[in-house]
Amino acid sequence: MKILILGDQARYEKYMPVLPFIRQQELVFLDKSSSLDAVLAAAPDAAILFVDAITAVPAEWIQALPQLKMIHSEGVAYDKIDLAAARERGIYVCNNKGCNAGAVAEQAIMLMLMLLRHGRTGDLAVREGRQMEVKERYMQNGIRELSACRVGLVGFGDIAKATAERLAPFGCEMVYYSKHRRDREEEERYGVTYLSLEELTASCDIVSLHCAVNDETRGMVDQTFLNRMRRDAYLINTARGDLVDNEALRQALLDGKLAGVGLDTLAPEPVTADHPLVTLPAPVCDRVVFSPHLGGITEASFRRAHLHMWRNAERVVDGHKPDDIVNGVL
Repeated sequence: MKILILGDQARYEKYMPVLPFIRQQELVFLDKSSSLDAVLAAAPDAAILFVDAITAVPAEWIQALPQLKMIHSEGVAYDKIDLAAARERGIYVCNNKGCNAGAVAEQAIMLMLMLLRHGRTGDLAVREGRQMEVKERYMQNGIRELSACRVGLVGFGDIAKATAERLAPFGCEMVYYSKHRRDREEEERYGVTYLSLEELTASCDIVSLHCAVNDETRGMVDQTFLNRMRRDAYLINTARGDLVDNEALRQALLDGKLAGVGLDTLAPEPVTADHPLVTLPAPVCDRVVFSPHLGGITEASFRRAHLHMWRNAERVVDGHKPDDIVNGVL
């Protein structure tokens, strides 16, 4: 059976599990930015499609591949895949749910600590010979410990839960918001308290985004959301850039309505040098810490994800239902 992979061949080969099934398939590799014409020229009869988590798979592609049985995201995100078009044809759309939860949780906490401990400005100060100047300033202004913060988790899926588990030893208070409140046993297990989104944003020292992108959440961090936050609060986004209204966040930073922001992801991606959050003037830019969307791309995460993908492919080829179907195909 033909499996079309829109992704870096070297990466797939590095993380490819040792499964006899794989050697029995015909693998076709194309760049993730390939056109539909290139796809049809290389693998018009593909039965399985592996794609990067941010690669678009529109209805046109789904309709043009008559033998397609499954589309699998290499990551957790799948919002660029036309779920309805795939569902109409009975094509499974799957993701790697939870594969990178621990890795992204580590990234979120790193960004929290970078902001609280002024990692960006501190590093630069030492390099420029201004160590004592900056040290004296922060001794005067004060530095908050993570243990003294109330951390609000917006969304409470796998990554938020992993974040809560890793935050627990710091001793900080943790609250969460999700569309559906968890039961008391789950809240006690993770040491979290439920708050409405309005209460959470208004009361937390750190607001950390952990929700998927959909019609309800796209652009949720808008002027209203940001105006509710405390002026000494921090915003963390290791989820998706599409959750944030870039112009609203830029203006909030310019107006001094936030203490700082830690962003592992921005929209659109790839991020350009003229992005409104990248072009913040000094000294506002010192209150922003970026990382290049690498929270979930650890070696361990990739090994878990790729093993799951290939096992799901084997299930489909054998006529069985795959795991982690996200488009409701039964």
